[in-house]
Amino acid sequence: MVFVRCERWCTGGPVKSVTMSTLDEEIARQLEVSRVNGELSQAPSWGRPLAQPEGWDETPEEFRLPFKVLKDAGVLPAEVEMMRQLQALRSELAALPAESAEARALRQRVSELQQSIALRLERLRASGSL
Repeated sequence: MVFVRCERWCTGGPVKSVTMSTLDEEIARQLEVSRVNGELSQAPSWGRPLAQPEGWDETPEEFRLPFKVLKDAGVLPAEVEMMRQLQALRSELAALPAESAEARALRQRVSELQQSIALRLERLRASGSL
């Protein structure tokens, strides 16, 4: 990508061509500087493959990158949050007397949440996208 800076209007001088590097070129340049300075070889993982995150192989390929981005941002997918809610409801339900009205209402909420999770997961499987 080439940008032309016109100095003729400001200084009366000639038109100069200034090249600006692309993002990939800038990254490559920074990596080369780090390599020359020895910064890369000092990294604990230098020369070894990076460790796969837990669950990487079990995650469908089309969801790996989006889930990693969410994880790195500290954001849980809605389905994971719903599963955590489900676990909390089940724990709460276990502490209640089985035949109480509150336990019946809680079982209903558990059932609805399970159905909602199942529908969301099925929609993900069917569409192949988030």
